[in-house]
Amino acid sequence: MKHQKAQELEVLEWLNTKKDISLEKLKGKIVLIYVFQMLCPACVSHSIPQSKKLFKRFLNEEIVILGLHSVFEHHEVMSPKALKVFVDENDINFPVAIDLSVEKDFMPATMKKYNMQGTPTLLIIDQESKIRMHAFGLVNELDIGLLLGKLLEEKKD
Repeated sequence: MKHQKAQELEVLEWLNTKKDISLEKLKGKIVLIYVFQMLCPACVSHSIPQSKKLFKRFLNEEIVILGLHSVFEHHEVMSPKALKVFVDENDINFPVAIDLSVEKDFMPATMKKYNMQGTPTLLIIDQESKIRMHAFGLVNELDIGLLLGKLLEEKKD
């Protein structure tokens, strides 16, 4: 999957933005997509704080931070309404998409399309819309920083 063209997210709705976001419109920027669930302990303790830190650090730069709430279990308690409260209470200020659920399939559309193993998952997409990182689990901030530096340097060439 690495270096393949990123496919569009299949989204029920977006939070923290008034307009729909597409990867096509973000071409030319580096995009980090933090895939999480509000009931995922590693997401709450690691992935969400990391994404918030990166969002503050790279505000107004050529790097875009997005969240994707992808529910593959406990569907009945993780409604869009509950997610809105979670996003607000956890002071998540970047855009968050709600992965489109698929009728009679426990796996949401984007999660399935990207063959994700679960949450947290981090996708890093380069300026040419190619997947440069597809990582399940906790990702070291140094590894993220090294890749971002490399991608920013590639753009200068």
